[in-house]
Amino acid sequence: MHGPNPEVGARVVTTHTTPARDPPPARNWQGPSAMGAAGSIQAGELEAFKAAKAAYEALPEKGDDMAVMAAVKKAYIAGMAPARTILILFGPPAAGKGTHGPKVAAAYGILTLSTGDMLRDAVAAGTEVGKQAKAVMESGGLVSDDLVAGVIADRIKRDDCAKGFILDGFPRTVEQAKKLDAMLAVSGEAVNAVLVLEVPDEVLEERICGRWIHKGTGRSYHVSFSPPKSFTAGDVPTVENMLDDETGEPLYQRADDTKEALVKRLEGYHGQTVPILAHYEPTGVLKPVNANQKPDLIWGEIETALGLAPPRDILILFGPPAAGKGTHGPKVAAAYGI
Repeated sequence: MHGPNPEVGARVVTTHTTPARDPPPARNWQGPSAMGAAGSIQAGELEAFKAAKAAYEALPEKGDDMAVMAAVKKAYIAGMAPARTILILFGPPAAGKGTHGPKVAAAYGILTLSTGDMLRDAVAAGTEVGKQAKAVMESGGLVSDDLVAGVIADRIKRDDCAKGFILDGFPRTVEQAKKLDAMLAVSGEAVNAVLVLEVPDEVLEERICGRWIHKGTGRSYHVSFSPPKSFTAGDVPTVENMLDDETGEPLYQRADDTKEALVKRLEGYHGQTVPILAHYEPTGVLKPVNANQKPDLIWGEIETALGLAPPRDILILFGPPAAGKGTHGPKVAAAYGI
């Protein structure tokens, strides 16, 4: 029982021989089954342990030397950090990756990384992997999957990829997908989503032959479907009248954006790239979207597939006759904007 509160400023002095101590709280230990996903450990720590374990298992040589411990520690620290968004932009040529990819990147606040840009950056920066890639390209050879994976591994370590990144143009084969998975597993990460833009082959020819691209950003335009503001319908498209809406810089057409080249590109896409979908299907990360419709409808499907769209308000107006549904229903609808 407590006595009256002392006046403000007054001192209450009590004397005792031995201070009373409350007994320690009883431990309510019910075993691992009662701990839940993370148990009593710090939130996210379990995932960090998993990341460290995956990193150790992925090492070609295991032991207790400093290099191994450093790799495991790095994976553990990365596992404690907020998970990065790692997304693959997937679809045939002219599916709309250049149109919708920048919107997805903006929605997540992350970068889109294209294989070509990363290779050029690595060569220009003179990194070890960049030097190797440069030597191969100058000799007229094809850059190997291992070199491309090395370029990507270096690139995604930069600060501007701290929140995540979108890969455009990689992987193109199942073997490349496996290399990507192994690379991400070192830090306990994995692909979060594969955004699959689906367009029938017969629709692609018209799209691809009228496509113009902004070199700096990859923004895509189309003479008929999505022309830049600088272009007047009926004119012959040229570098003088096909200008990027945001920068005013000239657009360009890819040398292989032709009917003849498309046939060969689609053969490679269906034969080598499409099997990637079967590789990722068991992980549940595939996000198919019907990209053969108006751009705003495509974007709506993308928002839904990736969980970017806010949830819809679905409400039932309930009551007996003359309860006031006709009076108050319109007000409720106006308040929700539905």
